[in-house]
This record gives sequence, structure tokens and C-alpha cells, in this order.
Amino acid sequence: MSNVLPIMEHFYTLQGEGRFAGTPSYFIRLGGCDIGCHWCDVKESWDAATHPKMEINEIVKIASETCKTIVITGGEPLMYNLDQLTLALKNNGCKVHIETSGAYSLSGKLDWICLSPKKNKLPLPALYQKANELKVIIYNQHDFLFAKEQAELVNTNCELYLQPEWSKKDTITQQVVDFVLENPNWKISLQTHKYLNIP
Repeated sequence: MSNVLPIMEHFYTLQGEGRFAGTPSYFIRLGGCDIGCHWCDVKESWDAATHPKMEINEIVKIASETCKTIVITGGEPLMYNLDQLTLALKNNGCKVHIETSGAYSLSGKLDWICLSPKKNKLPLPALYQKANELKVIIYNQHDFLFAKEQAELVNTNCELYLQPEWSKKDTITQQVVDFVLENPNWKISLQTHKYLNIP
């Protein structure tokens, strides 16, 4: 198991999305993703080779001394074995959240799993039952059907969120509002960090 990971960026900010929106959090964004969403807002994360490798102990020290809520994201963070990183974070008193497409096997000691499934590489079956939060990005009309299909697969305690895709927010947000009003088991997630103009 490697003691280094490709880190695109790491920073302290407010969680912008989902269940913990507004919560001070330290983000560790790993480089590397082969899902290839056309609307991805961090395409620069896709090529892991373009991002410097950091020793796990170094990133854990920086993150845990700054904040005790850590969000591991990407890219697709589960392309890597996260056992060593998450154990070190937990040993430093941190709660560890992850944002993942679920397309790779789960690893690491995690307190919260945000599953954001993508049509072109669906989550592994085991991930659905582990998810604490299902977050489906709404880009077009078919995404509403996709969201319903994905919700059938998660565990009964999983929180359900629809999130308007940022470039379509002016045209799709009202449709998301209407859907949630008709389907009150869902909630809306907004990219509040973009409205606030913070990382």
C-alpha cells in the first residue's frame, strides 16, 4: 500500500452541498478520474499524473490541525485504497466524509458516504447499501427518471438529494423544486459555495 496520493488541491472552506452544507470542512481532492462526466466542473482533476503526490502523513497533519471534518473528494477518490489515509485522520480525531460515484470498491474508515451515481459508470451494488446520502445531479429531463431508479437501490435510511447542474441552474432549478414538492422524500441540494463565491 502506497503512503503517497496524488493531491490536486486541499483547502479549508464550507461544505457547499448536500446534508452538511454550511459546515466548516477541510477538503482533500484527489487527482484521477475515468468517469468522464461532460458537465464536470473539475475536469482538471481527471489526469492523476498532472498532480503532485503528497505523503499521507503530511496531508493528514495539515488537514487535522485545521479542521476535524474532512471531505475526501476528487476526481474519483475510490480509485485509491483509502485505508491508510482515513485511519490516520480518524486517529487524529477527525470525522471523515467522502464524495464518490461509487464506481470503485469502498475502502477506508468513513463516517459519511455521499454517493453521486453517474450514468456512464454506475455504482457497484455494494455501494448502494452503504450510502448515507444519494445525490443525483440534474442536467436534463431523463435525470429525474435516473434519480428515481437510483433511489430504489439505496438503503431505507439513505437521504435523497437532487442537485441542479450549475450551468443549467437557470432553466432546471424550478423543475427540481417542482419534483421535490411532488416527491417529498427528496430534498434539494444547491452548490451554495458557488453562490457564495468560495472554494
